[in-house]
Amino acid sequence: MASPLVLLENADLYSPEPLGIGHVLVAGERIAWIGHERLVLPAALAVERVDAEGARVIPGLIDGHVHLTGGGGEAGYDSRVPPPPLTAYTLGGVTTAIGVLGTDDVVRTTGELVATARGLVAQGLSAWCHTGGYHVPPVTLTGSVRGDLVHVDRIIGVGEVAIADHRSSQPTFDELVRLGADAHVAGLMTGKAGLVHLHVGDGARGLEFVRRARHETDLPARTWQPTHVNRHRALFDEALDVARDGVPVDITDFPVADGEDAWSAADALVRYLESDAPPHLVTVSSDGGGCLPVFDAEGRVVRYGVGTSRALAETLATLLARGWPLAHVLPAFTENVADTLRLPAKGRLEVGMDADLVRLDAAGRPRDVMARGAWHVRDGIPVRRGTFEP
Repeated sequence: MASPLVLLENADLYSPEPLGIGHVLVAGERIAWIGHERLVLPAALAVERVDAEGARVIPGLIDGHVHLTGGGGEAGYDSRVPPPPLTAYTLGGVTTAIGVLGTDDVVRTTGELVATARGLVAQGLSAWCHTGGYHVPPVTLTGSVRGDLVHVDRIIGVGEVAIADHRSSQPTFDELVRLGADAHVAGLMTGKAGLVHLHVGDGARGLEFVRRARHETDLPARTWQPTHVNRHRALFDEALDVARDGVPVDITDFPVADGEDAWSAADALVRYLESDAPPHLVTVSSDGGGCLPVFDAEGRVVRYGVGTSRALAETLATLLARGWPLAHVLPAFTENVADTLRLPAKGRLEVGMDADLVRLDAAGRPRDVMARGAWHVRDGIPVRRGTFEP
């Protein structure tokens, strides 16, 4: 059995702000102590001591957009993506995942999403999800958005609701506002995020509904979280505008070819941070487990890939290789996500927070990963696997 006490010593700590070389005591699932002087513990205590050897240690990454049950289905029944296993997250330093349903909210259901999130929790990860999917009215468990957020512990918002996309239900502005109102009120009642996570497609309307909602309703800006905002460069410019108006925006970490009318996650985050948009309102997610289709003019899939949560760590390493300070880019993968989704025990290295820790190698990639106080990856090798992983 693993020791309930772990003392991580000689770590270059980022909370995400730099704390310098220090030591972290983990007790059970929480961070019990952080300090710069060596901690003297009674010899009778069973303590696992780990020397970080001066390596950078960061909070576990939070992937705010994952198809926990698998995505896809746009190219026929054989194009349905299977659910990602536990190590699909942990090998990439992801210790918290937020599940969504996409195009298929008929066969894949909110009930299945909640059950999958609970299964990941049982395997040592942290996981929540949104109710509904691409379409309006949303598929719910209790019959209403408010009921789902109030009565189901794992449900924290609504989404991903599709707008500006031929796969959406073509929701009206009034329908979208009603969803936002229900999510917002349920968030007030529960302390949950209570936001609408918006899939933004290739359509010409872009973020029109979000801009209108800001100026034609009383709903706060944080009610809306558009994602995939880097899929087109003009759309990204729109996203900067709504972020300046207080709306949190989410960058998707998908592959971008040379010359494509899109920004990679790394390029988009740099452009965001170099703009005058509020730095705390940008997040990066992976679309892990989701299908990444390319459509022809008739709306037929011509090719597709599959998103992976490990893309987040690769993008973080890319930014570090470009010379960006870790403390400057890390919040978009940790603290900003936790704050936007109202996950108070996540995203920072502080006493009392969940013990989600990632030790980076010299290139800035995950070497050791701890989730809720338990080691999942050591020296790049999984030491804990999902129930059905070989």
